[in-house]
Amino acid sequence: MTTPTGDIAKVRHPGAGKRKTRPAAKGRQPDPGALREVAELLGDRARRRDLLIEHLHLIQDRYRHISARHLLALAEIMRIPMAEAYEVATFYHHFDVVKEGETPPPPIAVRVCESLSCSLAGAEGLIAALDDGRLGPDVRVVRAPCMGRCEAAPAVKAGFNDIDNATAGTVAEAIGNGDIEIRVPDYQDYDAYVADGGYALLKEILAGKHAPETLIETMEASNLRGLGGAGFPAGRKWTFVRMERTPRLMAVNADEGEVGTFKDRFYLERKPHQFIEGMLIAAWVVEATDVYIYLRDEYPGVRVALETELRKVRDAGLDSSTEIHLRRGAGAYICGEESAMIESIEGKRGLPRHRPPFVAKVGVFGRPTLVHNVETLYWTPEILAKGAGWFTGHGRHGRTGLRSFSVSGRVREPGVKLAPAGITILELIDEYCGGMADGHEFKGYLPGGASGGILPASLGDVPLDFDTIQPHGAFIGSAAVVVLSDKDSMKDAAVNLLKFFEDESCGQCTPCRVGCEKAVKLMSNGAWDGGLLDELSRTMMDASICGLGQAAPNPILTVLKYFPEDVS
Repeated sequence: MTTPTGDIAKVRHPGAGKRKTRPAAKGRQPDPGALREVAELLGDRARRRDLLIEHLHLIQDRYRHISARHLLALAEIMRIPMAEAYEVATFYHHFDVVKEGETPPPPIAVRVCESLSCSLAGAEGLIAALDDGRLGPDVRVVRAPCMGRCEAAPAVKAGFNDIDNATAGTVAEAIGNGDIEIRVPDYQDYDAYVADGGYALLKEILAGKHAPETLIETMEASNLRGLGGAGFPAGRKWTFVRMERTPRLMAVNADEGEVGTFKDRFYLERKPHQFIEGMLIAAWVVEATDVYIYLRDEYPGVRVALETELRKVRDAGLDSSTEIHLRRGAGAYICGEESAMIESIEGKRGLPRHRPPFVAKVGVFGRPTLVHNVETLYWTPEILAKGAGWFTGHGRHGRTGLRSFSVSGRVREPGVKLAPAGITILELIDEYCGGMADGHEFKGYLPGGASGGILPASLGDVPLDFDTIQPHGAFIGSAAVVVLSDKDSMKDAAVNLLKFFEDESCGQCTPCRVGCEKAVKLMSNGAWDGGLLDELSRTMMDASICGLGQAAPNPILTVLKYFPEDVS
């Protein structure tokens, strides 16, 4: 805009120069009591904008909801607009925001997973049994998406406590006993890990006994690929990030929200230090000044364990080359997408970014960022210590490496199964899962969670690995395997998965937001219109911003292709 000059600049509005004053400050003013309460909660914590979600958790944990008065007080203390605080708080499922004049919800939330594995195990009946008021006036029953405990379906979280293989009786008993607090898993602590040879490699690296280039060569030779689902070669990613400007950062995706996935929790609950060592090695290689661990909120026991053990790592001086920040998710599947996760780390809504630029160039706080999944880092120290040949020595059917399969559904022995890459689903069921559950005949399977599609038993001899099942219209992703039987409707399974995507869409782009909603309606209304669903699916795949909308149609297309009798 051009600055006014000459005579035009002399034209003034009548009354100009007389400054008006207000008798009171503009807008709603924070309650002094709420300001005091929030300030006490925050204590000496920094008031930085990127810590907004962390501070919202403090309020939610303390009061079991976030009132308008506390939200306004937090915005005032952090010096951010109330609208900005509100839009972030209402984006995430785990924040119960109560508007002015509304009644707060009952303080105890009983979350019942309704995703596929839990649905197969009777989640709907459990919800109906719990929703009859038997748990008392202080309890509310909430339908929840996958909570990462698919091997123990149906899964329930009462307050902060996980109840596996839940029944109405066990949930009522837990509530009656006040058993709603965090349970910390029995894990290998720092001393035990060091006694077992842990951190020896990291100490050598910090002492200058290994060059970054040598470590990268070993990683590339191992062909370890990103085990969060994308499958990008880990060593190559290190190389790309090292080529970028400094300072560089690192982010760890521990927000496994894919339906059927629980392998990261499995390793974090048992050997967190193997993951931490791998993380610190990767951070050293790319010279990351800071590391941000983004942990899903459904894993409170893991969070307590990591907080405890990271202090020990810090006391031992093993994080001398980087600073570690543990960030807490808030119930948003979309934050498993790396750029949405980065937005959340920065304290914002988890909306995926348009790419390019990619996060290796413009990541956390605009800096080049290395992003890895928990399991990828878990294998890093073992591969570097034992050599690439140790890892590539495993495998079947022409594939190499190891895969951690999260297996749930109609098998006798669900759980995390460490198996050779390239194993078939039939081999996995028979050799690692004790066969099919009694009374069930193998009919189909999800090779890669909700996004990976549904394949028939006739494709049970296809090797399970990256690039092997794409020709059949599916993909392995994070290796979340859900086994279905002749007692299951593939149509009902697909509807369940699309409802999950409908609920979890961030809403940023129309193809995903509207597409998921329309798909659920079309799929739930009698026989499927294959042509219309195919057209809708192609639009979503072509036009959605991120992988959620692009992969959401996979269950539709694979069921139409392989199970037409279920949808006619």
